[in-house]
Amino acid sequence: MHVKMQKAGVSVYIIVGLGNPGKTYENTRHNIGFDVIDVLAEQEKIGVLEKKHKAVIGKGYVEGQKCILAKPQTFMNLSGDSVKELVDYYKVDETSELIVISDDISLKPGQIRIRKKGSAGGHNGLKNIIARLGTEEFIRVKMGVGEKPKGYDLADYVLGHFTDKERGVMDKAALRAAEAIRMVITRDADAAMNAFNQKAGDLEESSAV
Repeated sequence: MHVKMQKAGVSVYIIVGLGNPGKTYENTRHNIGFDVIDVLAEQEKIGVLEKKHKAVIGKGYVEGQKCILAKPQTFMNLSGDSVKELVDYYKVDETSELIVISDDISLKPGQIRIRKKGSAGGHNGLKNIIARLGTEEFIRVKMGVGEKPKGYDLADYVLGHFTDKERGVMDKAALRAAEAIRMVITRDADAAMNAFNQKAGDLEESSAV
């Protein structure tokens, strides 16, 4: 029987998917973080229903490790208010026990990039989290949604809905992101970065198979 090794010393992970609450924003580029949380919740049979810490949260286990899945309900620009409450309440080390999932317009649709630290890169949700936590050091899973077309307003683009074709690509990406998060939990962020930080060319090759 295969037994997964557990990392020692980690009491709980907080996994936060960024997005905007409400039906209006479902299936939009900005809400891909919510979509990844939904995938993890379904796979692990975790109900994300409890309203706490300015979010809807669910408690359960991912790869045998206790996790809190969270979807902030503050709207994107104030995501840090919810994340700060979660981090403080569960007393986690944000540098190693917080994982934030966000959309990224600098990556091709379906491309995933994991980072252990870095600037907000123009993302207002990440900017607010960095401001509220007072650090840029936390694990983030960036989900490529594609570059804004020329002449488009940025807000209109990220709040726009995926086409059917894009939705298919993003559904596969959400499954890969869930795998990447599992690897962060069972191994570490470096292992996940090596395995999942594909270049655009690699993504096209793997999509063609």
